[in-house]
Amino acid sequence: MKVLVPLKRVADPDNANKVKVTADGKKVETTGLEWKPNPFDEYAVETALRLTEDGTKPKTRAGEVVVVTFGPKECEITLRAMLATGADRAIRVEAEDDQLDGWLVARALKKLVEQEKPDLVLLGKQAVDGDTNQVGQILAELLGWPMATSAAMIKEDGEALLVGREVDGGVINLKVRLPAVVTVDLRIVAPASVYSKLTKADFKYNEGVRFAPLPAIMQAKKKPMAVLKLADLATDTALRIQYPRFEPPKGRAAGKKVKDVAELVDKLKNEAKVL
Repeated sequence: MKVLVPLKRVADPDNANKVKVTADGKKVETTGLEWKPNPFDEYAVETALRLTEDGTKPKTRAGEVVVVTFGPKECEITLRAMLATGADRAIRVEAEDDQLDGWLVARALKKLVEQEKPDLVLLGKQAVDGDTNQVGQILAELLGWPMATSAAMIKEDGEALLVGREVDGGVINLKVRLPAVVTVDLRIVAPASVYSKLTKADFKYNEGVRFAPLPAIMQAKKKPMAVLKLADLATDTALRIQYPRFEPPKGRAAGKKVKDVAELVDKLKNEAKVL
């Protein structure tokens, strides 16, 4: 199986309180913040690795995992980190963040899929910066491929995948024929959530994503990384989504202590207006 995994670098979500809006409100200022792979995209890479290996032999890849990102040269650090965990090769599409939106990324990915011809495209369900949750769905529509979103379980089943989707009422089980597009959620990296046809049903992975040992990090420097131009994948690079202005959330008032239940009820009714 050949798996293509698009991923994005984002400002460290643990430092979201340090993100600022410029005085003119035209952009979000992330200077000084650490860049990290989007967590949901990390889960997608881990899923791809599990689907292309025997869980007892994780150093042997039974298939190919290709990671791709859109961004400046600094994004190659993120790609190398994914290569160190086991991905086979990487592609960076030269672009700046303010040159991209979900529609443009999806159209460029469609062209890349046509060139790479993967059996499966795996994405995180959303990026934790914009939270738009749209690239996977748009890509599937453009390709005309079947799709499953918010996957919490994937098992290889011949020329198809058995996918458990997280929904409000629990989990919906689907059978998705390949080639397909699948977006993954947090539970996909649980010990028994992903099985290739090579991994026995009683095998259990470690919880979460795998970390690369030092020899793998050094070896990743030698793995192939191609650089493409955005214009080579999308002739029309105009943005469909425009952000006219950003505003920080309003500050919250300090909490108040009450002496008894009666005072609490009074404030909830007359000040908070929730009763």
